Amino acid sequence: MKRRPIRCMVNHSALALAFLLILANKAFARESQTQNGIASLSFLIILAMAIYAYIALAVQTIARKLEVPNDWFAWIPIANLFLLLAMARKPLWWFFLLLVPVVNAVISIMVWMEIAKNRGKPNWLGLLLLLPPVSLIVPGYLAWSE
Repeated sequence: MKRRPIRCMVNHSALALAFLLILANKAFARESQTQNGIASLSFLIILAMAIYAYIALAVQTIARKLEVPNDWFAWIPIANLFLLLAMARKPLWWFFLLLVPVVNAVISIMVWMEIAKNRGKPNWLGLLLLLPPVSLIVPGYLAWSE
């Protein structure tokens, strides 16, 4: 007796429909993930703009209190480095040190320590820039404290 192969009688259109339903489900899941990603990205952009505005306003206020000219440089991305150097009374060639990857951290701390000293505050406040959450508080403290 010869064995016959067992044939699976599956309707190909039903198989195709099931495959399309699986793809549609994945597409809707991706769309939902994309919408969540866009919402998250939008929130991060708004948060970054708010932090930038806060830091720029604090630096501008410090520049006004130290009577440094061109305090509006605080709002311009590269020019604000020159303003920080002017507030710290450091030479302008230090700008190039701010472009070197590891050196810029040390120079930034030194600049903020000098700014704190010029504002009549303890210069160790510049060291607090090493702590990320506190580094947002230090410019505000230097700007709006008496």
